[in-house]
Amino acid sequence: MENTFYGISLIIGIGALVSLIMKSFRQPLMIGYILTGVLVGPAVLQVLHSPDSLTVFGELGIALLLFIIGLGMNPRVVKEVGRPSVIVTVGQMLITGSISWLIMVALGLSNTAALFVSFGLTVNSTIVALKLLSDKKEVSRLYGKLTVGASLVEDIIAAIALLLVASAAGGEGLTVGSLFSLSVKGVLIGTAMYFVTRHMLTRVQKLIASDQELLFLFAMAWGLVSAALLAKAGFSLEIGALAAGVFLAHLPYAQEIASRLRPLRDFFVIVFFISLGTQLTFNQFGDLFWPIVIGSILVVALKPLVIMSILGILGYTKRTSFKTAITLSQVSEFSIILVVLGVQKGLINQEVVVMLTFIALISIATSTYLVTFGDQLYAKFEKYLDLFERRKAQGEIVPEERNELVLFGYQRGGHEFVNLFKKLKKKYVVIDYDPEVVDIIERRRINYLYGDATDIELLEEAGVKHAKLVVSTIPDYDVNLFLLRFLANNNHGAVAIVHADDPMEAARLYEAGASYVVLPHYIGSEKVSAFISKSGLAKKVFRKERIKHLDYLERHYGALEKLNQINEKKLGRTIVKSVAALTTKI
Repeated sequence: MENTFYGISLIIGIGALVSLIMKSFRQPLMIGYILTGVLVGPAVLQVLHSPDSLTVFGELGIALLLFIIGLGMNPRVVKEVGRPSVIVTVGQMLITGSISWLIMVALGLSNTAALFVSFGLTVNSTIVALKLLSDKKEVSRLYGKLTVGASLVEDIIAAIALLLVASAAGGEGLTVGSLFSLSVKGVLIGTAMYFVTRHMLTRVQKLIASDQELLFLFAMAWGLVSAALLAKAGFSLEIGALAAGVFLAHLPYAQEIASRLRPLRDFFVIVFFISLGTQLTFNQFGDLFWPIVIGSILVVALKPLVIMSILGILGYTKRTSFKTAITLSQVSEFSIILVVLGVQKGLINQEVVVMLTFIALISIATSTYLVTFGDQLYAKFEKYLDLFERRKAQGEIVPEERNELVLFGYQRGGHEFVNLFKKLKKKYVVIDYDPEVVDIIERRRINYLYGDATDIELLEEAGVKHAKLVVSTIPDYDVNLFLLRFLANNNHGAVAIVHADDPMEAARLYEAGASYVVLPHYIGSEKVSAFISKSGLAKKVFRKERIKHLDYLERHYGALEKLNQINEKKLGRTIVKSVAALTTKI
């Protein structure tokens, strides 16, 4: 146990160093994780002698990643991309698999070995694709939805293939009875999960959400237990974890659950990619050089071309087709599991495992670069991609989270702003952290997100970077200061209205960039909302009111003079200069 702890600690340390080097050269961190695995694995340093520890951590990462993806899904996604996902997946696997089988046979592989390899090349790595989408925050884009849909269909087909290979030992093959049994198990487990989430959890969800530690523990338990249960029933770990998230997606606290789990997910996913790198050995690389090179080309070149062709026929734009194709251009960890099982059953030899492992790692590294620099690549090759687009093509869907108006806190006058938002007829969202308030918002059918205003990923999900007006009725000075700094760095043009409890706080918030600070004794939410309703959202219209309010604070409370004295001591500048600079910018 002690050796395992030191081994994993050393691996994480090496991983941090390699990632730092990769970041300094502006390379994708995922490549650094895989290189770390190569360094600490049997090919180089041989740091960890019990790789099973890394495998378990990696499986936890897979489960958490898919669980979080599931939390953000809803039935509309299935309706939107279900049919094209099935068509793309089946078509791609038939075309790419057939060509790959012919090429592998020509390279000297037996018919059975070529069948295993060609099938493995057609299955995409769900965890890699979704990690890349998550990093780019484009899961909600049309190409992201198509990627998720295709990955799930491939996982289902791969799970059936695993059952087929597993049953090959006794020469029985995969029977209709075993497929029927698997279907029955899936229906029963799915029905039970639906009943629990729709009828039982709704009664205790307020209790669960009242304590953040309890919410975190419940989410971990639900996600991992559900994934384990479905995996035990014969489905893949990926499908089980995703299903667990989908069944919780309707709860008002799904976004908060996802934000709480992300740091843990990131750690375990890093370990997963390190464990992938540890599987690399160079003993047989020379003998398998050409099959590895050609197999890698089939995955990163032929497979994307096939996907783009099918999506083009279905009527999608060349941009959507291109970005979907490059995100699906790698070999799955499922494929490696499949060939390992084939070796155990005596159907193929060990060199197929080595070959497919190399192809998987090469394709994962290549697709990481392709997706990371996908926009630049598309801009460069756009004129050559016209043949993949029909005249009447389905364009990209703008993410649903493009809210023009964002309100933090509903209880302290927030309802006045909601009434204003409805009159303005612009898309808005309310963000609140109190379960009691969330219940009220939900009953009033107000668009909302449950979460912490200082959660950067929540701010991005809500569309704060693109909002025209951001209002905070939260009286917490630190929270409002955080929001103003976030806007200063990411959305300088937005009108920012925040609340303060005393004049000194108001002066500091003005200095931080607030367009207007509401002091309850000076002006209430209803007056601010009336002003916006009359004057609009242009930032310049707040200039006179802002100066007027600053003058009021100075005359009645001397807040600017006090803040001036503090700043002279700490920063060597005056608040008057700051105010002048800010008003000039507005």
